[in-house]
Formats: sequence, structure tokens, C-alpha cells
Amino acid sequence: MTLLLGWLSVVAAGVFSAHVLQKLCFPYFWRDLLFLLKVIRYGVKLELSKLTASVCTVLDKFIQQAQRIPDKPFVIYDGNVHTYRDIEQRSNRLANVFLETVHLMKGDCIALLMSNEPDFLCVWFGLAKVGCSVAFLNTNIKSKSLLHCINCCGAKTLIVGSDLAECLDDILTSLLEDSIQVWAMKSQSERTQVHTLLDKIDAASDQPVPAVLRATTSLKSPTLYIFTSGTTGLPKAAVITHLQSLKAAAGFWAFGATEDDVMYIPLPLYHSAASLIGIGGTIELGATCILKRKFSASQFWNDCRNHDVTVFQYIGELCRYLCNQPKTEIDKIHKVRMGVGNGLRQDVWREFQSRFGNIKMCEVYGSTEGNLCFMNHIGKIGTVGRSNFFYRLLFKYDLIKYNMVKDEPVKNPYGFCQRVERGETGLLLSKVSAISPFFGYAGSKQLTEKKLMRDVFVKGDAYFNTGDLMAEDQEGFICFRDRVGDTFRWKGENVATTEITETLGQVDFIQEVNVYGVEVQGHEGRAGMAAMITRPGCMFDGKKLFEHVVRDIPAYARPLFIRRQEVMEMTSTFKHQKFHLVQSGFNPSTISDLLYVLDYQLTSYIPLTDSIYQSILSGERKL
Repeated sequence: MTLLLGWLSVVAAGVFSAHVLQKLCFPYFWRDLLFLLKVIRYGVKLELSKLTASVCTVLDKFIQQAQRIPDKPFVIYDGNVHTYRDIEQRSNRLANVFLETVHLMKGDCIALLMSNEPDFLCVWFGLAKVGCSVAFLNTNIKSKSLLHCINCCGAKTLIVGSDLAECLDDILTSLLEDSIQVWAMKSQSERTQVHTLLDKIDAASDQPVPAVLRATTSLKSPTLYIFTSGTTGLPKAAVITHLQSLKAAAGFWAFGATEDDVMYIPLPLYHSAASLIGIGGTIELGATCILKRKFSASQFWNDCRNHDVTVFQYIGELCRYLCNQPKTEIDKIHKVRMGVGNGLRQDVWREFQSRFGNIKMCEVYGSTEGNLCFMNHIGKIGTVGRSNFFYRLLFKYDLIKYNMVKDEPVKNPYGFCQRVERGETGLLLSKVSAISPFFGYAGSKQLTEKKLMRDVFVKGDAYFNTGDLMAEDQEGFICFRDRVGDTFRWKGENVATTEITETLGQVDFIQEVNVYGVEVQGHEGRAGMAAMITRPGCMFDGKKLFEHVVRDIPAYARPLFIRRQEVMEMTSTFKHQKFHLVQSGFNPSTISDLLYVLDYQLTSYIPLTDSIYQSILSGERKL
């Protein structure tokens, strides 16, 4: 008995010591393991589905939910409730119109230009029901860029929302010349070349079209094209497969959301965050979502209280806008328990939770076209995700040394990249493999190849280049540091400097221009700035430049600051040098070059004075 008690004491002491050691050295072990097991279980289900005759897509799951919970609210928009049955039946009507009147066929690609509204979902689902892939067009893009987006994904039909039909005035002739038919969500059209859909929906049957039309045998079949500015040039059509859609739809579930939650989606549906994670995640759970046409900081909390919202989607800017609203006595009176998004700055994160309560903020890292995703399931402030031993076994990624001045990776004497040490900042690369495939961009193998880095560590390997500088701390938390190359973020959008440079180059008095982003105190991301040289014998014309910029460039991508130079600094490979320009910012007291600022009231670029500069820093002058 004494011996048994002694052994029990030793075992108890060992278990206790192991528990203490685990708490001290591996404090997140069990939370990491449980979260990863949850994700792996979902992934195994997807892998097993490859072995079956047909794949259960996000659309299939929606149809199943419409049969299971037909009367449950699916979307609440502008105070109107649309149940799962409502959206199912209206999308059936549209599917029948697409088949019988528009004469679409399985395999066609259809471009969709619509604002946030329930009919966006009905059109999307209706097209998917007849076996069409859908290209979501950014509602901010115009003329040349819009035409490019429609053409690059091979679309021969464009469906446009009633409020956006006028956006086509400049390109309608070009669309018709390219044999692209245009259908508007209107009952009547002023232009005979633009066909109408609304007048045909009511007469159409709400019975489902044959299921064989939507059926697919491969998870890797394209279902959507979502446009991203990527690193350079005009928007690129990222190929979104059923596999990517299903993975994204599991986001809310992975963070612990349930069918009892009410989701708040104020982000544009043409972005993957709102469509794939937001709508897809709502469908996965069988939950309800509140869809907003546009985000409104003044309406946000009233909406949340009126609809008992429990989970909301955000980008970093969104939370800052909420923090900038006047404080009230009811700031913490709501049912919101979780936010899911990306780009939340540390100071805003702390202020947001201090003011509005202990809301769990779940950061997600991953680009639309990327093959890697980090999820901050722990909720540690200032980090975009978490990695560990188990994660690295499944998903191969690396942080490599990057020379910001030369704008290129650092290589060893053998020509291979070098990994950074823990805690150091490096360029994030993700290995392309069967588990983490990269599907690239529609219509351009060259653009797809450009996003890959080959022979990174050994001959023959291939990695997806995220274009992001990241750091991984000693505990395995991933922190976002900056973007490299020709892209920066402003107002929650990627801004491709090459496209802006080309647009500004069309102004007659500009000889050379270099576009980049500069940090502005109190704002996430970087504001657009353009260094330029005027042509000999020409004068800088702030009004003409303003008119050109407002007409041809989306609001989020417009250069807010102009820097006039005599000589443009170049790299050794004859590329514009951005590093020193970015570092010097837009302070008129430290920059000898002439500086200008975009002024909407005066409809011109006006000289940037010290007083204007200080008003920008203080927040008095809005950007």
C-alpha cells in the first residue's frame, strides 16, 4: 500500500509539474491544438469529398439550408427581411430567365457590376444554378479599367445594377463591338442596346432549374473571379475555385460562431471578405446577416442594437471610424461579441475594446488569390495570426530577408534566398503544393507566373510571393509590418501604383511620375503621393490635374499629395526609387521640393503649407 501511494504521489507530482511546465513554456498548446484539430477536421471533409462523384459547393449548402430553415431570415437589408426561401425562389426565377431569355449556358463567365443589395445574391446564385462562373466587378473602377476587367475573364455577358447603369456610358459602344450583351436590373431602359431583367422576373417560374447544370466533379473548378490590384498594373482576375470558397465559408465557424449569431456585413460584396467569408460563412452556419449598402459609422451601433448583431466584419479603417464617432453613454450597450477582419492597428484595437467592451477581435490574414491563411484565434492584440509546430507541418511558409532600398530579396552566394531569424522582419512566401495550391489569374499565365518565386531555397521549388513584410515572434504570433513593391493600402483598398502612374502620365504637362504611399498620422495604410517632373516649357496646372484625377481614378486611389522634382531618383536597374520618397513623407518644412495637396472644395491641387500640414496631422483636415 505504501509503495502504491508512493507511485501515485510520483505520478501526481509528474502530472502537476508537466502542467506547470506547459503553462510556462507552452501557454497556448491546448488552444492551438484544439483549433487546429477543428480546422483539420473541416479540411479532411473537403479532401474526402474529392473522392465522391459530386462536390457539395457553397451554393449546394445554401439550397440545403433553404430546405432546412426556409422561413429563417437570411438577409436583412434596409429594414426588409429576406428569408432563405425568398432568396432561393428569386434566384430560381433569375436562373430560369438566364436560361430561357438570356440564353446562358453552363461554363459561361458572366461579369456582375452591382452594389450591395439582396439582388446581388439572387443574381450570383441564379448564375451559379445554371453553371456559370461569375466575375465580381469593383463598383469604383471606371472606363478603361472596367473594360479591361470584363474582357480579361472572358465574359460575354454583363449584368449591371440599376444604380450603376450610367457607369457604362463611356464603354457601352466598346462592349457591343466586343459582342458583350448588357442586361440591367431594371424594368425599362433608355438605351435599346441595354436589355432589362426586372420586367422578366415576375413572369418566370420559381421552380429550380436542373441540378445537373450546377453540378461539378472537381473542387478546383473556378466558380468566381474576384479582382485584385495585386502588385502592379490593371486589376487582375483572381481565380476563385470551389475549394477556396468552401475554405473561406468556414471562417466564422472556425472562430466559434454558430447558427444563432447575427452577422453584420458593411463591406462591399465584390470583395472576398464580404462575399466568401461573410455571405459564405452565414450560409455555412445557417445564420442571419445584416447587409449594408455602404458602411456608415453613425448608423453602425444603432443597427447592431436594432438587429441584435453578435458578429461583425471589419477592416482596420472601419474600427477607427467607429472610434472617431462622438462618445455616448450607451457605447457598451449591445450584443456584439466578435469582430472578424483584418488590418486592425494596435492602438485602434485597444481603444475599440476599451470603449465598446471586450469584443473578441479575430484577425484573418490572406490575400484573395493567395494560398496561405493565418488566423489569430488567440486574440492577441497587434497580431494577424498564429503559427506553431503543428501549423508548420501542414502549411509551408517562410520569411526571407528583403532589401527595401533595392526592393529585392537578399540572396546568398549560391543565389538562394535567406531565412530571417525569429523576431526579424522578412518577406512572407508560401510554398505551392497539393495542400496549398495557387490558382493564379484568369487570362494571363504571365501574371500568374510573376506572382511566383522559383528556386527560392533549392532548385525547382516554387513559392507564392505575398508581397508583405511580416515578423514572427518567439511565441509564434505573426505581425504585419508593411507592403513591398508597387502596392500600398488606403481606405481598405489595394492601390497599384503602376496603373495610377500610367493614368497621370496622360496629363499633357507631366513628363515623368513616380507614385507611392506615405504614412499619415492617425490613419491606417498609406495615402497616395506622386512625385513628378513637368515637361520643359510647361507649367504645373493644379486644376487640370484635379479634373483628370477625379475623372479617371477611383477616390481611394487618387494621389492626395504631389511632389514636384527636377530629377527623378532611379535604382541601378532603372526603376524609380521609392524608398527615400516614402521615408521623407510630405512635410513641407523638411522637403525643399514644392508640395501640393488635393483640395475638393477648391477643385484643385493647392500648395501644401505648414498650416495645412499641421491641420492634417491634428485631424482637422479630413483626407
